[in-house]
Amino acid sequence: MSISPPPPRGGLFRTKTVEQSIRDTEEPEHALKKSLSAWDLTVFGVGVIIGTGIFVLTGKVAKENAGPATALAFVAAGIVCALAALCYAEFASTVPVAGSAYTFAYASIGELPAWIIGWDLVLEFALGTAVVAVGWSGYVRSLMDNIGWHLPAAFEGPDAPGGTFDILAFILVLVLTVILVLGMKLSARITAVVVALKVTVVMIVIVAGLFFIVGDNYKPFIPDPVTPAAGGGWETAPMIQLMFGYEPTNFGVMGIFTAASIVFFAFIGFDVVATAAEETKLPQKDMPRGILGSLLICTVLYVAVALVVTGMQHYTKLSVSAPLADAFKDVGHPFYAGVISFGAAVGLTTVCLILLLGQTRVFFAMSRDGLLPRFFSVTHPKFRTPYRPTILLGVVIAVVAGFTSINELATLVNIGTLFAFVVVAFGVMVLRRTRPDLHRAFRTPWVPVLPILSIAASLWLMLNLPGETWLRFGVWMLIGIVMYAVYGRGHSRLGAATAGPTAGPTAGDSDLK
Repeated sequence: MSISPPPPRGGLFRTKTVEQSIRDTEEPEHALKKSLSAWDLTVFGVGVIIGTGIFVLTGKVAKENAGPATALAFVAAGIVCALAALCYAEFASTVPVAGSAYTFAYASIGELPAWIIGWDLVLEFALGTAVVAVGWSGYVRSLMDNIGWHLPAAFEGPDAPGGTFDILAFILVLVLTVILVLGMKLSARITAVVVALKVTVVMIVIVAGLFFIVGDNYKPFIPDPVTPAAGGGWETAPMIQLMFGYEPTNFGVMGIFTAASIVFFAFIGFDVVATAAEETKLPQKDMPRGILGSLLICTVLYVAVALVVTGMQHYTKLSVSAPLADAFKDVGHPFYAGVISFGAAVGLTTVCLILLLGQTRVFFAMSRDGLLPRFFSVTHPKFRTPYRPTILLGVVIAVVAGFTSINELATLVNIGTLFAFVVVAFGVMVLRRTRPDLHRAFRTPWVPVLPILSIAASLWLMLNLPGETWLRFGVWMLIGIVMYAVYGRGHSRLGAATAGPTAGPTAGDSDLK
């Protein structure tokens, strides 16, 4: 005897059943091509995770927050991500539909929370793509300068003296947009080649750096705590300090956690793997392998790099802008510094590619549900890709990356990702209670303890972010709620279904009574 899904609820917290979500993926005009394997997903994960974080943040947090214990900060951030990854793996294998946390929230918590998290992901992926594109442009300009090629000052971007337009960042996003329109398999092949180069560079750093480690550089491994100098106002003060009067410290044990909230940026991206669930051949098995495998590989590499670079140079002497390259220059090996800069420039292309992929899939899923115009949920007749939102978002992000100085907004990516982690972990607990009959190819262990730990760990890192970041995040969420009220709620396909003649007593706004 089969167990039928419960009837849909009405109101702002109406849920879309897992069965309906899967049926929507079978509509010919709105179906994506299944072409990805577990290996492709793992490559995607490694490709998007290894980026500016490992090449830049290592020196910053070692010098300012944790010293040689930066390696432990990477472990702490990796644990937070692992807790969330176990929750993502259950959802992605149970609901193999494009949209990641948006789709998971729709199936468990309700439509309004799903819209909020979808709106959040649009910001996270768009801003992440633009930030990384600008960073990639900087590396490429540096390499060009080394061989005597110089761009006109006006085309070096707003952050450069006399610059107004970042032509390299603009072109990069447009090229990646074309690649995504042409198909996921092409994207996977290009990503595999670039990831191989990027991982090779990281391994060169680890292996070559081992020969230059000086044991005294690790002393003290956890420096004595230091209270940071006052100043900067509420905008730069951590939210935990504003709420509870807690005085954060650099270095010491608490400095490790402060560093973890910063190096967390280096892990952002593994959740993007979940957005490709609908385009995976065997999502029930391959999604957990891709998510957890990529996270494990990157955590090991991050810890190894942190130990090597703090062993090569004392943490007080590390460069903040290019710690890995400058550490090799300091020991008399500029060749390796050039290799690292090349690897960073090449590697950041995959970060942009996969973040852009993630955003288009979330936008596509929201459009297919009617929360955004259905025009954007039609796939290309030949390539079976969501070409309309890909082109729209690609052009918009290219313009943003070209004209905007957005380094100060990078922390918005962190808070958006951590918020998604909270929603997914909560959704796992809700769906376990409301749909215990669902077949789960992968089950998050120790429910509800592990999801609760995931929520607590994510909230802790969120509280370590500045007050200004919370303000900007709140404003973006408020805009999203207004858009849902004006358009999304009235055009929702699920809302139309629950309000129809067969909806019976569950229709309407019963959840609000």
